[in-house]
Amino acid sequence: MQAHISHTTDPRYAKTIEASKKVRWDIERDIIRGRRFDLSQKFLPDGLSMASELADVLDARQLRFFGQVQGRTYANMFGLVERFICAKILELSREHWLGDQTALEALVRFSDEELKHQALFRRVEGLVAEGMPAGYEFAVSPNDVASFVLGKGTWAVLALTCHIELFSQAHYRQSIDPAEGLSELFKDIFLFHWKEESQHAILDELEWLREDAKLPSDTARDTAVGELIELVGGVDGILQAQAKADTRYFLRTMTLAETGPIAERVGATVLKAYRWQYIVSGALHPHFQKVLGSLVNEVQMGRIQAALAPLTYAVPADRMAKAA
Repeated sequence: MQAHISHTTDPRYAKTIEASKKVRWDIERDIIRGRRFDLSQKFLPDGLSMASELADVLDARQLRFFGQVQGRTYANMFGLVERFICAKILELSREHWLGDQTALEALVRFSDEELKHQALFRRVEGLVAEGMPAGYEFAVSPNDVASFVLGKGTWAVLALTCHIELFSQAHYRQSIDPAEGLSELFKDIFLFHWKEESQHAILDELEWLREDAKLPSDTARDTAVGELIELVGGVDGILQAQAKADTRYFLRTMTLAETGPIAERVGATVLKAYRWQYIVSGALHPHFQKVLGSLVNEVQMGRIQAALAPLTYAVPADRMAKAA
């Protein structure tokens, strides 16, 4: 006798399952395919690395390496955030164990894919390390970051997660995919990553809305907004530390002075690029703004905007015009 399976009233859970089955990929068979990174090619496009802002002080070789250092950190940052995303989604799946089996399957698939993504980015780090000079450091502990993030309430964690999944898609579609001269292996990594992150963003939103419906009052939502602001501050702290580490590595490898006007500009540009990549591009994403705006009141939105205001200098001029 076939067991009864309950279904969610929201068809998007089922649609993510269908899409997940269609795009399913394997790290070695579909992405790596025996390839290595070609260090004569760029990794991150200038729209993300902001390398073009240093074209008056760095030569072509230095500019290429500037983007390669950031590309290495870009992969490591995704491996980092997927540690806490996977843990939170597994936790949320518990709420569907004895209920909505469609939602449960969708979240289990999400978790499985995030584990695979962590393995992918560990593989990427190994491949990049084979070719790039020694001295690179990614000193952030994924477990320490996960413990900090998961110490906040679910509403705030899902808001941060939704923001990450949305900017990962935007980066691929708007910058990585159309860019010319990038490493084909690097492009393929983020093509296949994007294929599964598209489903994840939908599930993040569904679970975020479900969590929001549980909040008993505006006071509880005030607390959740405060926790989101604390998470953004925590992310910015990570970015400041990694920007300093990557600047040191870049300057030493390129035999440039570690103090002086050029070093200051390199450091400022790396931090500006990282704030754009990991905070501002997601916060300004139109869909994130739409969902967040539907959940918070005007005062709460004002608190979030005030927290982001010091970082808006990281918005490229053309994108600031679009966001206005």
